[in-house]
Amino acid sequence: MVASNLYKKEKPLNQTLSMSHIMKRFKESWQTLPDYRQPNNNKRYELSDAALAAFSVFFMQSPSFLAHQRDMQQRKGKDNVASLFEAEKIPSDNQIRTLLDPVTPDHFHADFAWVHQELEQNGRLAAFQDYQSTYLVTFDGVVFHASEKIHCKNCTHRQDRSGTTHYYHSAIIPVMVKPDSPHVLSLPPECIVPQDGHEKQDCERAAVKRWLQHHHAQYQPRTVTFLGDDLYANQPLCHLIDQHYQQFFVFVCKPDSHTALYEWIASLAGVGGLETRQERRWNGKHGEIWSYRFVNQVPLRAGKNAMMVNWLELTITHEQTGQQLFHNSWVTNHSVTHHNVMHLAKIGRTRWKVENENINVLKTKGYNLNHNFGHGQSHLANVFFSLNLLAFLIHTAQHLLNKAYRLLRDTLAVRRTFFNDLKALTRYMVFDSWESLFEFMIDGLELEMPPP
Repeated sequence: MVASNLYKKEKPLNQTLSMSHIMKRFKESWQTLPDYRQPNNNKRYELSDAALAAFSVFFMQSPSFLAHQRDMQQRKGKDNVASLFEAEKIPSDNQIRTLLDPVTPDHFHADFAWVHQELEQNGRLAAFQDYQSTYLVTFDGVVFHASEKIHCKNCTHRQDRSGTTHYYHSAIIPVMVKPDSPHVLSLPPECIVPQDGHEKQDCERAAVKRWLQHHHAQYQPRTVTFLGDDLYANQPLCHLIDQHYQQFFVFVCKPDSHTALYEWIASLAGVGGLETRQERRWNGKHGEIWSYRFVNQVPLRAGKNAMMVNWLELTITHEQTGQQLFHNSWVTNHSVTHHNVMHLAKIGRTRWKVENENINVLKTKGYNLNHNFGHGQSHLANVFFSLNLLAFLIHTAQHLLNKAYRLLRDTLAVRRTFFNDLKALTRYMVFDSWESLFEFMIDGLELEMPPP
């Protein structure tokens, strides 16, 4: 088959949410992006086409805009960026950057919400609830750009001892997690950027508060448990989550940053005031002793107006040697009992998924999170970052809702192999739809679709 031939779908594929439907939805959504060009400027290209073309780079896990356009665009007026990603007139890489630079990343937040709604309507979101019927949302911050030269007005910065200024972009990247699930679901990020009317630089704590303000309405009261490291275990944020937004939290709580709380814990331990539970587990090689301690209603900080929280601790030791294998402690507004202390510790430990299965994947598994796809003067770096996270969410949603996609990903188990195959096929052939592309791959691998 020659490169200019168009491969068309011949038979229907089993899928609940097709890529074609997703791209049509994004095209419709991105047609409302604000256009800041002057009336007399050249408006040959639509903002939606620039956004669709940019998204295609991240979805296909291409290392650069230039390489992506070279590989995807074909001769004779036929183009996979058009047929697969719904872009009509495709701007150059520099034009894409110019068009998207003035657009703020919050214009793409509704697309994250739409994907989560599709997952909910198709019964997949319920699988992310824990046994207490709450969704687990973990917060963490990530730096995705750092330079001593490249910067824009939305960079944050710091000076080192030698006087050198370091510019960087960072963000809060919340994800929905479940302890035993291999998947995480990206939620809209909150970029850490200079805030109007604030002399202090923006920070992770302030960004989390903005995220809650912008997105809390999507969840009914007492249906979310927020997870995070010790940075989040502070009274203003815990009080905000508990009283204002009426949700739950389980945050890491370290002794060196919560001295007043741990003075209470030590005093209670001295008089037998802590509840305990212990169990033995086999890890496949040797026995482990899991020891829990917990207490309800202790002050999070010093002072008369200290918020009362519940505290739990898990210590894991080697059964034979007594060597400590793990230790951590948390504060929560869930009541802690002998029945749920193991579960609360388990979801507290789930916070690591945001690093191992979210940040690590984004940085090392083809998403090229730290790569400079284009910085711009205003919002471009944050827009590209948001589109990259959206691509990650779509990959996960396709695995959960599209049987053809899931069959191919499971067969081509290595992520890099799957996306390299996508890039190779779209370099040499033009497909009229995602269904055609997936069918071609399934036929080539001599696979059979599972029943509906």
